[in-house]
This record gives sequence, structure tokens and C-alpha cells, in this order.
Amino acid sequence: MTDTTPAVALSNVRKTFPLTGGALLPVLDVAAMSLPPATWTALKGRSGSGKTTLLNLIAGISRPTSGTIAIGGEDIVAMSEVRRDAFRARHVGYVFQTFNLLPALNAAENVMLAMMFASAVPRREHRRRAETILSRLGLGARLTHLPHRLSRGEQQRVAIARALANDPPLILADEPCASLDAQTAREVLTEFWSVCQQDGKTVLVVSHEDVALAAAHCVLDMTEINRADGQRRAA
Repeated sequence: MTDTTPAVALSNVRKTFPLTGGALLPVLDVAAMSLPPATWTALKGRSGSGKTTLLNLIAGISRPTSGTIAIGGEDIVAMSEVRRDAFRARHVGYVFQTFNLLPALNAAENVMLAMMFASAVPRREHRRRAETILSRLGLGARLTHLPHRLSRGEQQRVAIARALANDPPLILADEPCASLDAQTAREVLTEFWSVCQQDGKTVLVVSHEDVALAAAHCVLDMTEINRADGQRRAA
């Protein structure tokens, strides 16, 4: 029997930030959103429309003001901070647009570091798994290179490998190629898509790159799903 549980499900998710004087600024208001397992969804929208806020809420990095967010059927909003952090380490991979690699660690070590925060991979397998993922992303000859000896495209591939390290079912990527030239962006996104498709990952990527939009099973526009954005622009 096929499991029909959504990979991600949001219901009445709202996020507000306090302003001086006690007023509240509505940043996100999503009535409903659902991502099927093993699909690639591209998220687009203007700057300030709530894209990064949405990804951070789904990742459990921040909490919504109200509403529920279920990852694989588990409500992360109801979890304690400690449990939510542990859940994210095992179930969610996050690719940041600024790479966030540690400069003193080489490519393989940056990927291995992610495995220290989850029990998904036995410690004795950390190096072999890091090297395997990096090789799949075309970095088999760059395993011992420090970040400053890698091109920006190579650094992003390391960041992608780090997000895949614990074999999470859900991958979130926040404009992963925003700082890359067009050709490198296409190459990185193509490799990213290929690996995620082979491994049956659910991917939610914020991107305006044609290759990301073309590869997506679904394209979501923040102007259509975030009611708070529309309210702010109408005000």
C-alpha cells in the first residue's frame, strides 16, 4: 500500500514580528501548503515576499506564531527545541546561498561535520560517505581542498553534499546558486537535481534559475500562497 503522507504539510501558518509600540508586522500567512514525497518544488517570488522565512519555518530553525508544520507526518511545532534540532539534523538538509563552510576544514571534513549532529551514519562510515557524495557531485579530486582553494561552484557543491550527508528525506535550498555565474549555476543545479532524483529526495528550492524551474514538478509563487505579502503591499 502506497504511503500518501505528504513530505511537508502546512496549515494556517502565520509568522509575525513585533514592532516598536506593540504593533505586529505580518511576515507570513499560509493557509495551506503540501509537498508530495520525492518531488522537486521550485519557490519563486520577489525579494521580501517571505521565501527565506518559509524555509526557516519548515526547517524548524524558527517557530511560527501559530499554525502547524508537519514533516513526514510529524508536527515540528509541537516539539521541544532540543527534539526539533535533533529531528532537523536527521530529516532535513539545508543548502544556504552563502555556503557557510568552515574555512579550517577541507571539503570532506565539512561534509563529515554534519554527520556529527545526527545518528544516521555510523562514525566509522563518516569519511567514506562524505567522499562518496562529493564524488557524485564531481568533487572526487577536491576532497582534501580547503574552501579557499575551491571555486565558488565547487564550494556550493560541498554545501549541497553537506545537506545530503545524513540522507535526509527533505532538502531545502535557499537560492543555492544566487552568487554563481549562469553557466556554473546550471551545472550545479543539474547535478543537484540528478542526485536528489536518484535518491528519491523531496526538494523545495528557492530559485529563479530556468533549469530549476524547468526541472520542478511544481512551481509555487509566494504572491499566491503568502497572504501576508499581499496585505503588506495593499496597505
